Amino acid sequence: MKRILILTGPQGSGNHLWSKIFALHPRVAGWRALLDTYWIGHDQEPFAEYWQHPERLGNFNWRQSDFFVTSMSVPYMNNGQVTVPDFRGFVRECQNLGHRAQFAILGRDQNIVRMQQDRVRGGATLPTALQQFQDLAAPAFLSYELLHLYREQYLTQLQRQLEWPIDINNSRIKDILVEDTNSKYFTPVAHHATDKLAQQTSRKWK
Repeated sequence: MKRILILTGPQGSGNHLWSKIFALHPRVAGWRALLDTYWIGHDQEPFAEYWQHPERLGNFNWRQSDFFVTSMSVPYMNNGQVTVPDFRGFVRECQNLGHRAQFAILGRDQNIVRMQQDRVRGGATLPTALQQFQDLAAPAFLSYELLHLYREQYLTQLQRQLEWPIDINNSRIKDILVEDTNSKYFTPVAHHATDKLAQQTSRKWK
C-alpha cells in the first residue's frame, strides 16, 4: 500500500520548512524544488492540480515511490485566489486508489501566526484553518518551535510516531534550520514583576 502524508497548517505555520525536511529522504516523493529555492507558491506544489481536481489523482505518477508528501496551508493562494483545500475529496480519491492518507497538522505560536497573517494577508485567517482541522481524522501535530529547539532528536521521535522515513542525518537540515523566523517577532523584556521572586527562590536558604 502506498502512503501519502498530508502536511497542513495555518498560513505562516511552516509548510515550506516542513516540506523541505520531508523532501530530503530519497525514498520520499516530496516537494524537491523547494530544496534549491527558498520559497515557492503553493500553486506550484506537486499535488496542486489534484487539490483543485481530486478526481484526476488516478493520472498522477504513483510508480515513482511508496511514500509521498503533499503540503497545503489553510487557506492557500491558488493563482491569486484564496482557496481552502478539498481535504475530503482528496482523501477519498487516494483511498479509492488503494493508498493510505494521513494528516500532520503544523503548529506555531498563535500570536506569531496572527501577526504574520496580518502582515502578509492583511488579516488573520487562523479561524478558517482551525475550523477545517476539526474534521481531520487522527492527525499528528508537528511543532515549529520544537523542531528548532531539539532538531534531530525531535525528528527521530517524529519518525517513530509517523512510521515515516526522515533523513535525520542529512547535512542540509542545518541549512534549512539556520534561521528561526520567530526571532523577528520578539522584543526582549527588560524586567517583569516575577523576576525578583524567581531569583529569590533559586537562592540557597539557610
